[in-house]
Amino acid sequence: MAFGFDFLSNDNSAANQVALLRNEVVDDSELLDAYSKAVTTAAERVSPAVVNIEVHHKQKSQRERRGGSGSGFVFTPDGFIMTNSHVVSGASKIEVTLSDGQSYQADLIGDDPDTDLAVIRINAPYLTPVKLGVSQNIKVGQLAIAIGNPYGFQYSVTAGVVSALGRTLRARSGRLIDNVIQTDAALNPGNSGGPLVTSRGEVIGVNTAMILPAQGICFATAIDTAKFVAAQLIKEGKIRRSIIGVAGQDVPLPRRLVRYYDLQTNSGVLVVSCEPGSPALKAGLQEGDIIIGFEDKPINGIDSLHKLLSGERVGIKTKLDVIRKTVRKTLEVVPVESRN
Repeated sequence: MAFGFDFLSNDNSAANQVALLRNEVVDDSELLDAYSKAVTTAAERVSPAVVNIEVHHKQKSQRERRGGSGSGFVFTPDGFIMTNSHVVSGASKIEVTLSDGQSYQADLIGDDPDTDLAVIRINAPYLTPVKLGVSQNIKVGQLAIAIGNPYGFQYSVTAGVVSALGRTLRARSGRLIDNVIQTDAALNPGNSGGPLVTSRGEVIGVNTAMILPAQGICFATAIDTAKFVAAQLIKEGKIRRSIIGVAGQDVPLPRRLVRYYDLQTNSGVLVVSCEPGSPALKAGLQEGDIIIGFEDKPINGIDSLHKLLSGERVGIKTKLDVIRKTVRKTLEVVPVESRN
């Protein structure tokens, strides 16, 4: 009897568990509704600040022709708009259309090809600026919403996730853009300059580029970078950077030299040429030298040298460590401001 009682008890227990599982099935529609609400709420908050940008370029005949379009977003109540440098660079005329259909002529405040960012300004009443977030708070996997004007289809919204952080992207100027956000929110030509936002409607990036052969690999410049660049462009109209006037290429260093000098890098910048009258030439740098250090910081390539050639180095005497044939030398160079 004891065996029979245990059998019946176990059978009832199994039946109860099945019933509980049936009752605990999650209603997917609730999750989908929450996702939909997050996207629509963010879009409603940000869309009034998103603008369509049309640019015109002068031809040799002095006649203007349409030069393309892009996106941007109002980030101050007095009409400052963030966009991409490649959208407005070289434009003779910039026209901005707001979400209500009103169009205004815009002035270029400044652009920075090295970060592919630009600031323009319009004189318009009752503007609703976006809320800028903090890119340091972004997490991989969080919802990311892109708003822009792909192929002229105004105020299109796409959603995805933050795929990766801390990427680097090569700007059209040749320099690397650091701390780029990778997302799978679909971007197309015309999205450039538009905002990448969170579910709370906070802008965390400026949509910049996509890899055309791939699907779901798109990039946005982090908003922390954009804040710094925008402040400098509004203040001075440009970003100050320094140069030493060399053309070079990345090369590996012989292992015996790395071991002999106990170097912190396995590669450096081979000096291909020095511009006439340049700081590099005045410092005694020669073709064939390999730059391995800048102000006691290791240089493993052109990109690391570019990062250290900031505006703060202009006019400052700086140590330059080089390998000349097999001899390590220390030179003193005074960088000058870049005119680009």
